[in-house]
Amino acid sequence: MLSMKSVFKYNHIVLLSSLILFMILMSCRKEEAISDNPSLKLSFSADSVIFDTVFTSIGSATKQLRVYNHSTSKIKISNLRLGLGEQSAYRINVDGESGNSFSDIELSGSDSLYIFVRVTIDPQNINNPYVVEDDIYFLTNGNEQSIKLVAWGQDAVYILADTYIEGLPPFKIVADSLETIHWTNQKPYVVYGYAVINSYGKLIIDEGARIYFHEGSGLWAYIDGVLNVLGSVENPVTFRGDRLEQEYSDIPGQWDRIWLMEGRPGHDHIIENAVISNAFIGLQAESFLRITENKVKLHNVIIENMTGIGIFSRVFNITANNTVVANCGGYNLAFTGGGNYSFIQSTIAGYWPYSVRNTPAIFINNYLIDTLDQPVPIAINFNFANSILYGFNSDEFETDMDGGADSLYFFNSSIIKTKRDVSNTEIYTNILKNEDPLFVNYEANDYRIDSLSPAVGRANEAIGATVPRDILDNSRLPIPDIGAYQFVPSQGGGEEGGFKTMPLRFSNPKLFINKKGNYPKLNTSN
Repeated sequence: MLSMKSVFKYNHIVLLSSLILFMILMSCRKEEAISDNPSLKLSFSADSVIFDTVFTSIGSATKQLRVYNHSTSKIKISNLRLGLGEQSAYRINVDGESGNSFSDIELSGSDSLYIFVRVTIDPQNINNPYVVEDDIYFLTNGNEQSIKLVAWGQDAVYILADTYIEGLPPFKIVADSLETIHWTNQKPYVVYGYAVINSYGKLIIDEGARIYFHEGSGLWAYIDGVLNVLGSVENPVTFRGDRLEQEYSDIPGQWDRIWLMEGRPGHDHIIENAVISNAFIGLQAESFLRITENKVKLHNVIIENMTGIGIFSRVFNITANNTVVANCGGYNLAFTGGGNYSFIQSTIAGYWPYSVRNTPAIFINNYLIDTLDQPVPIAINFNFANSILYGFNSDEFETDMDGGADSLYFFNSSIIKTKRDVSNTEIYTNILKNEDPLFVNYEANDYRIDSLSPAVGRANEAIGATVPRDILDNSRLPIPDIGAYQFVPSQGGGEEGGFKTMPLRFSNPKLFINKKGNYPKLNTSN
């Protein structure tokens, strides 16, 4: 019998012999030969790399191109380069290495490599978008192949935060005290941080202006500052995130909010013919140091794709007609702490495809909480007429009222999705309870009504006459429909005039006041 020592020695010899044999075989194996056959060419995942409009001075998203060797032979790419070399607006990364020219890249049979492409475009002081092109050239076995690179550059006015105060977001004052500033439609505005209208300043945004916000950015009218957004049906003002790629066109939460504070009587915030999309909160209006004496007036406004709230208020006065608030992850409307609110010929659509929404589309309450966590009642008046309130939830209207202040709300000639008893005619008049308004396509954010909609011809005529044209400038007289859109048989999808007929695609509202911390509470302990 072999001893343990002999067994160990035998195994050691076998292992060493196997290793020597493996090394001999490897040394004898020939390396895969590189073919110089000129018939072998590269294949590509696309014949061009096309970027959506890119703001000048700001890098684009990264696009990828895949290069294939579909032959069974190994080939060598003698040269891979950008046509304009160092002067190119484009930059490429080939299998993890950055540059503008590469040599002797070996590609095995049936293998591939990735090329990643970015573009940064220099300003040209041109108002309209302009094209920036280049090519990637490949030289393989004497064959030159190319892939076209195409991007559209857009010059812009950049609003860059220059003030940093602890507890506040970074900001830049764009309309100082006693200044009236116009933002025009000549070039888009790109905002980094908050663009601030100071006390007694005024910002007027002209029709057709395009406002783009970087992540976490917004527009803020400080106490006694005034915002007037004056779009037209043909040329609405747009507020959205600064990612212009098509895949970002309807992604919520790309920027923060439009934030309006209290003002003086007769100096109202006005927003008309505007689209506000893809933010955290679309519009926040709040009385901060005192009860406001001005209003927010909305006319022909679309607010949609908000991760938080469409319109959030604390003790404010808001009047809205031809207003659409849709596709919000929290509340469409959250009116807290009292105030006065009137929505006429409007559409509130509670659809949210990204997660379960446990909150109603409309929430109202009539109190704030003081520093002792006690309610401070403030009267509220909410009027909803010739309008649609509908969505996924079984009840899209919720109230939270304190008996210490008036809580008045009225619904007239409207469609309402609710579990409530609507038989009290002092509150509910001519209500279509839980009747599907038959939107053309709520999944595409198209909230026009179908020909069979119960909203057709069911609005109050006297109320409809106060808003005689719908959000698309169609006449709603003599027989108005319920909601922001009048049914027009000949009106198809897509664009109608300048306004979109198919627009872009938490439990306590106090939590939505500020993502990074609540504001000071009212101090009533004195």
